Amino acid sequence: MTNHLITEQLKQLPTNPGVYLMRDTEGNILYVGKAASLRQRVRSYFGSEQKLTIKLQRMVARVNNLDFLVTNSEQEALILELNLIKRHRPYYNVRLKDDKTFPYLKINLNEDWPRVYVTRRLEENGGRYFGPFASARSVRQTLKILKGIFPFRSCSRTITGGDRRPCLDYYIHRCLGPCIGAVSQTEYAEVIKRVILFLEGKQGKVVQELKSQMQKASGDLDFEKAGLLRDQIQAIERVIEGQRIATTVRGEQDVIAFAQDKDRAYVQIFFIRGGKLIGRESFVLQGTSSEEPKQIMSGFIKQFYGSALYIPPLLLLQHPVADKKVIEDWLQNKRGSRVYLQVPYRGNKKQLVKIVAENAEQGLRQLMIKQPAALLALTEALAEIKKELHLPHLPARIECYDISHLQGKAAVGSLVVFEQGKPKPAHYRRFRIKTVSGVDDYAMLQEVLRRRFKRNSLQSNSATDAWKILPDLILIDGGKGQLNAILEVMAEVGAGSVPVASLAKENEEVFIPEQSAAIKLPLSSPALQLLQRVRDEAHRFALGFHHKIRRKDTFTSALDAIPGVGPRRKRALLQQFGSVQTIRESSAKELAAAKGVSQSLAQKIKEYL
Repeated sequence: MTNHLITEQLKQLPTNPGVYLMRDTEGNILYVGKAASLRQRVRSYFGSEQKLTIKLQRMVARVNNLDFLVTNSEQEALILELNLIKRHRPYYNVRLKDDKTFPYLKINLNEDWPRVYVTRRLEENGGRYFGPFASARSVRQTLKILKGIFPFRSCSRTITGGDRRPCLDYYIHRCLGPCIGAVSQTEYAEVIKRVILFLEGKQGKVVQELKSQMQKASGDLDFEKAGLLRDQIQAIERVIEGQRIATTVRGEQDVIAFAQDKDRAYVQIFFIRGGKLIGRESFVLQGTSSEEPKQIMSGFIKQFYGSALYIPPLLLLQHPVADKKVIEDWLQNKRGSRVYLQVPYRGNKKQLVKIVAENAEQGLRQLMIKQPAALLALTEALAEIKKELHLPHLPARIECYDISHLQGKAAVGSLVVFEQGKPKPAHYRRFRIKTVSGVDDYAMLQEVLRRRFKRNSLQSNSATDAWKILPDLILIDGGKGQLNAILEVMAEVGAGSVPVASLAKENEEVFIPEQSAAIKLPLSSPALQLLQRVRDEAHRFALGFHHKIRRKDTFTSALDAIPGVGPRRKRALLQQFGSVQTIRESSAKELAAAKGVSQSLAQKIKEYL
């Protein structure tokens, strides 16, 4: 039943194009939509319920308030709708899962020696961007392929051409060595030009250029250069060979299809350039329950191409889209020339859409298999831990502690947290050991536990939310000795009721209080595998912090004791030479070439080191 406020708001709606927002009693945005006529579109929700899908009936029942924004055109409304959906992610809209800024590949052409790197920020600074990619993993895979073919630099050091020695990439022919002056800017720019052509799908043109250069190098008897160019050509041709799927379709197009399961849809998009499949990405859409295929397709196209840097002249679609003319005009404005949305019904294009749809079906099937299987495995593992360790209830929250040091130096402790069998990095903590000197792992563990539980609400009113949560199980990397050491502290801080256990790495044995014999779980046990994963994560986290502290202490002791070397000069020296050892081996003349280092200071550095 429509409330009085909405009845009055419906009367005042204008006939202009615009965007409408539906809110619940708490002001949360339930849905964002666009309309050619706000009055006609919004009123359609509050007429006969029989005309609405079940999903829309549920939504309308929750609507308590309406907002709207008038625009000059339906195309402006589409852009505003897209931005509002991305910002607020309303529950009843079709939306990309885990929507965030997409990753891109960037080449900064304003640099003298451009790099190719991953970024999530789009800036108008003369750089070339390629993407978007579905995930950081897929963009890094592309970067790995590029790095295996083209010898561009991947370091971030300042290039002067005067470095004493290059990095490993130079020796394995993955970089031309601009840092040591082994290549001119013109030659390096040629490499970057080929990278851009490759990413644009013009691999054939790159191969032609490389073959021409290889023949010239061979004619000049520069066989080493000719061999490197031959290897690049072969690598590109292997990539091209893997793109033959689309040879029956000419020109440039993106091919989009999806498979749906209840409230989610798995979307597959193939990128065809020059008759070759140069890449593909997959995305998961949420909020697709009861939505028609054309609404799902429209929702994806708007959200994906709202962030895309390149739009081909043709999109081949599995299903028609809602508001086709508005979306085509919007894409045309972004591209700068005509863009067609086409649903093929016969021929090679239809066959290609079918291939993409089959890939989407397979992707959805794998997604459905993996997620329930992983959830079931974790549930079984937690239940087994509860049973084998005689816990009072399921260990929904496990805290694990580890210590890392080098003969007592740079000693640190780590705390990692797993909730429902999954890591919760936001609750991880690191500790610099303060009260223990020498090699005493037991005392270090006790210090960490003492500091952790003194922060707990049992001891302090100023505890953060993370500290207030008592774990269902505390796990220690170690044996019976470590277990007894922490039991003493737990009683001291008033947390003796929290279950504890230790996992000894040598034989993967579990120890618990008041039981002298170790618990030996089969190596195939889900419980043991989960405990190992938690233990190993704590070890990784502690070791990473320990290495960081050691590096910091090394730099401090070696450079910070030198009069005249402050943070800025220390940073310049390390950027120039890479390590304290290299600085120690360099001559005073070479040190004086670093930014901010005079001849006298260079001599002083040599004397101190």
